[in-house]
Amino acid sequence: AIRVKRSISLPPRLSRAIDEAASRQKTTFSAWLAETAARELKLDAGRRALAEWEREHGALTPAELAEGLARARASLGRSSARRSRRSA
Repeated sequence: AIRVKRSISLPPRLSRAIDEAASRQKTTFSAWLAETAARELKLDAGRRALAEWEREHGALTPAELAEGLARARASLGRSSARRSRRSA
């Protein structure tokens, strides 16, 4: 895969936290950052698309929001059951 090398500066505490998260996921610091950034960009694109759709068609109903949330979680590899346990 083609990669672009970047140099970034992070606060020490954040850098350590990323190291730890990457280690837990058995990946590299760079891979963890890339995956996290890609996920955030995907979420942002979804939020923008939803806002545009609502401008054109009106606000989503609670049922439509629930369906959309389930689809978003599925696309991110999350289950609603996992989320429910965290919320409890």
